[in-house]
Amino acid sequence: MQPRSLFSLAEHLDRLSKDGDPLEVLAQTVEFERFRPLLTRGLGYSDGAKGGRPAFDPVAMFKVLVVQAQHNLSDARMEFMIRDRLSWMRFFGFDLGGSMPDENTIRHYRNRLTESGALDALMHAFEQQLREAGYLAMGGQIVDASLVPAPKQRNTQEEKAAIKAGKSAKQIWRGKPGKAHQKDVDARWTIKIGGKIRYRPDGTPLPQIATPVFGYKSHISIDRRFGFIRKAAVTSAADSDGRQLRRVIDTSNTAGDVWADSAYRSQKNEAWLTRNMLKSRIHRRKPKGKPMPERTARANAAKSAVRARVEHVFAHQKNRYGLFIRTIGLARAQAKLTLANLVYNFDRLIFHERRAATG
Repeated sequence: MQPRSLFSLAEHLDRLSKDGDPLEVLAQTVEFERFRPLLTRGLGYSDGAKGGRPAFDPVAMFKVLVVQAQHNLSDARMEFMIRDRLSWMRFFGFDLGGSMPDENTIRHYRNRLTESGALDALMHAFEQQLREAGYLAMGGQIVDASLVPAPKQRNTQEEKAAIKAGKSAKQIWRGKPGKAHQKDVDARWTIKIGGKIRYRPDGTPLPQIATPVFGYKSHISIDRRFGFIRKAAVTSAADSDGRQLRRVIDTSNTAGDVWADSAYRSQKNEAWLTRNMLKSRIHRRKPKGKPMPERTARANAAKSAVRARVEHVFAHQKNRYGLFIRTIGLARAQAKLTLANLVYNFDRLIFHERRAATG
């Protein structure tokens, strides 16, 4: 019966391939082995001379984090899905019935990569792969930010004041290590104003929907030509978009045009762009107490046609990956969003390669 079972498994996997296993496409498109040196260094692997249980392959574990980011799974759920999905096991290189990582191992690997800064290095390494494949940053760049929610915190007024004062969780909840471990003192509340501004017949604006959000903010810039995320930053939800402009500008872009919404327009930002020989395509604000000049409105509309492309990136991440910060602290939130940005670039590369193949 055993040979028949093995044959049936091989036949089943072959059928998955014929039906179009997306993970096989991912493995064929992205050169995962090129990440091995960075992963090994970031994880701090020893040479094994001291003995002990062999560690899981670093590339296999990186693939685990990639698929976890694609599906926004908790570590516990990821452990179950690895054992449940044959196509996932094949992609990771795990044998049916063999040793597989549990939720603690997955968390440990992600934390090691976070603490060593390896995730940022991986992002830069993939940028090099893109350049070698001909996907240079060109056409200018589009900058934007999006809120990413986190579990809401219930704190007293005194605790809120201590958080705003910059105290750590250990300082605020002394003698309560369990509670301090679950408190996120880096995330913040903000108000999200949603929807397009609409006007009454007399020209006065209608009220917009205001939604309170607790969490973080993902700041990115994409190149206009190919739409890859070239630079990124993570802050609390309350941080100003405009203050992060310099952090996300990609100076390697072959064109100097920079598109962004009016939140990024300030005298300091405009002066900085000019000094760095970059051309501002940032939206202009409506004059206070006056109607928007028709010429400015037309210019903003033309800019919006270009700037809308960055909204597609956030829509892809939120609809496909279900972005939500489950971890505690800015460093881990940054790791989560860095993985989401890297995985988006993987998906974007697959899109371009398929389009090139089909003409």
